[in-house]
Amino acid sequence: MRFRATIENVPTFYRLIQAVEKLQRTCIMKFTETEMHVICNDDANEGGIQVWSVVKVDTMFTSYRIQSNANNTITLTLSAEALLSTLRSSSSSASSSSVAAAIIPSYDTDEVVMKLAKKNEQAVLSFEMYGISRSGRKVRVVHDVRIDIMRPAEGDKLHEPRCPDPEVHVLLPPLLKLRTIVERLRPLSDVLALRANNSGILQLSINTDTVKLETQWVKCGNPSIAQNDEDEDAEDISLNKPDPDKMFCVLVSIRSFLKFLNSHVVSATTILCLCHNHCAILYVYIGEIADAGGVLTYYIPTVIDGDD
Repeated sequence: MRFRATIENVPTFYRLIQAVEKLQRTCIMKFTETEMHVICNDDANEGGIQVWSVVKVDTMFTSYRIQSNANNTITLTLSAEALLSTLRSSSSSASSSSVAAAIIPSYDTDEVVMKLAKKNEQAVLSFEMYGISRSGRKVRVVHDVRIDIMRPAEGDKLHEPRCPDPEVHVLLPPLLKLRTIVERLRPLSDVLALRANNSGILQLSINTDTVKLETQWVKCGNPSIAQNDEDEDAEDISLNKPDPDKMFCVLVSIRSFLKFLNSHVVSATTILCLCHNHCAILYVYIGEIADAGGVLTYYIPTVIDGDD
């Protein structure tokens, strides 16, 4: 089993791990010949939220080499916090992520190499950072992150949640603006209602015995999600489109939704899909949709709330 790659886009890698680190202490990383997956699927997560991210190798790495007996696939678990700390130690990732200047190292990183290694009988992801110190000397710094390699049979059991077809897809406003609003609602309710229709209307609301608040956006846009359907199936779907003004709703844990909103650090475009009274699916694209280098897919199940 061998793996080695040069991290070409450290800032994006850093922001990706930053987005998922607050969700789960331990995450799963899966490397294939063409993609990197970062998965948080612990049932113990707040509100049952899960994230399944896929990033194209060419978006993040150069000099990418992988070899294993499992169709050149390597699946492992590691501490998201430890990985984030390691990536932060690169001056490029820290400065690009608006991290406090106090943590920026005293050298400028020219190259970051990530490779699979074993040290003291412990498997690690080793990060070798090459750069120039402030005094002009060449510097090599190594950080090791402890990992556990998953058996191929365990990796094969990893599957995204099965959900019904969404009734509506809507483009979300900038996630940072959404977070400001939702943070103000959090002290007032534990449950947030997400509503949208196929006319570009999006509503966020809370409803308790003492307060009822609603925020509405219009002209959000209703993008179509590409499907691998035959033309006949597409015609059948077009004939069964719902009333464009009908609102569909999912009630979610407000804390879960705030954890999702941490992905504002990586988001360029985000699409919300509502499976009425079942779950919310959110696609956070790394880059613009047309040429996105990857996508984080969040699944937030509905909660049962007697007030709505």
